[in-house]
Amino acid sequence: MYQEQIQNYIDQLILPSKDSHKGQNGKLLLIGGSELFHAASKWSLDVASKFVDMVFYSSVSSNNELIKQAKGEFWNGIVIERESLEDYLIESDCILIGPGMERNIESQELVNNLLIKFPDKKFVIDAGALQMVDPNLLNKNHIITPHQEEMNRLIKKSKEKKIDLDEKQLTILLKGEIDLVTWFENGQKHELNVSGGNEGMTKGGTGDVLAGLVASLYCKNISNIAAIVSSYINKKAGDELYKTVGPFFNSSDLVEQVPKTLWQEIN
Repeated sequence: MYQEQIQNYIDQLILPSKDSHKGQNGKLLLIGGSELFHAASKWSLDVASKFVDMVFYSSVSSNNELIKQAKGEFWNGIVIERESLEDYLIESDCILIGPGMERNIESQELVNNLLIKFPDKKFVIDAGALQMVDPNLLNKNHIITPHQEEMNRLIKKSKEKKIDLDEKQLTILLKGEIDLVTWFENGQKHELNVSGGNEGMTKGGTGDVLAGLVASLYCKNISNIAAIVSSYINKKAGDELYKTVGPFFNSSDLVEQVPKTLWQEIN
């Protein structure tokens, strides 16, 4: 029954058509990284570049320079300066904000101001951004990807502000040994546990790979399909790696395995 449920969501994925043109299969804006955390947003960026036609990347200036240096590996993207952020945000199908983002006043203002100004855009809110978001700004167009501690903080913050998160009707991918995806359809709350994965996925960056995949699929798919399929594929990819190297793989290995695993499941 569980596998049939998962397969049903995979079968509903909107995939690139053979006659599509550049730009029609997703444009993703990634806002993340910091002077402290360079690698996190790069993992999200790398996996996203395998699924969407274009990734726009915006970070602090020092991190932008690192990404520019990595252009030899990252062809399908544009590094943009913060002053051009909103122009690219308007053009994008989805915005992933938070991987590697440092928690400070500047970042907090950026996160919340964008959510205020663009309430109708698809956002995936992850990591640092999730820890700084005003819960009152969350809505049905948003996917959040917390681990349990981040979820507890958000619940506490919501209660302090007397906000009922269920009324926001956002999609939640709660990460753990078993992921829990929560979403709403016609005002009704739905939940699905997604199992899989192994001890190799405790390494730093696996959540950033997941966030990049969620945002990529959300460009052209509805929120619950993007969250459920991404959760399953990320864990399944880890299990595929485990067959050959046990727990001795890293997030870069996961980036390379994820598209192979999804393609196997589609076919």
